[in-house]
Amino acid sequence: MPLARPDRPIRLHSMRLSGHAHRAKLFLSLLGLPFETIEVDLRAGEQRTPAFLAMNPFGHVPVIEDGETIVFDSNAILVYLAKRYADASWLPEDPVGAAQATQWLALAAGPIAYGPCAARLVKVFGNDLDYDAAVRTAIKLFDVIEPMFGTRAFAIGAQPTIADVAAYTYIAHAPEGGISLVPYPNLRAWLARVEALPGFVAMPAVAPAPAAQS
Repeated sequence: MPLARPDRPIRLHSMRLSGHAHRAKLFLSLLGLPFETIEVDLRAGEQRTPAFLAMNPFGHVPVIEDGETIVFDSNAILVYLAKRYADASWLPEDPVGAAQATQWLALAAGPIAYGPCAARLVKVFGNDLDYDAAVRTAIKLFDVIEPMFGTRAFAIGAQPTIADVAAYTYIAHAPEGGISLVPYPNLRAWLARVEALPGFVAMPAVAPAPAAQS
């Protein structure tokens, strides 16, 4: 059966330096789906306007509009797109594969968000967060997952899944938060494999921050 296609381009409400928004953009591109990007000016408070809050009452990007369907939260968007438009390889349907993918979504919402993402928020955007705690969280995470990528090509096996899409951006941009990837050759090899996927699109980079001391 042919894969479904949207009737019209999916509207992605995004911010160009948001790793969460980049997850959605990356997966849309990997799937070859038509989409248009609507930049949300967070500094101007566009995420708090009534029109935006009607789509996401939490006032965060990304949000997608797929016809009459509105989905917010980057991980939820990945699940929606995988179920609606992708073959089962992107979100396995067997119990073990589904559980493994979900574990990585939990990492994306947990240690990745509170580690490399938080460190980058401090260094790039000046957020008032505990930088040292973010660095410790990131290093602990990287120390755990580094050997995993010594035995597998992608997050849960030989093929890419939404687990890779969820994890990629903030790990790839960890140096912008002052966290070096030099000690993690397996992680860097995995990042390169994701970047080699057809349809890959990068998030704009900013200058790396001075490396934190572990």
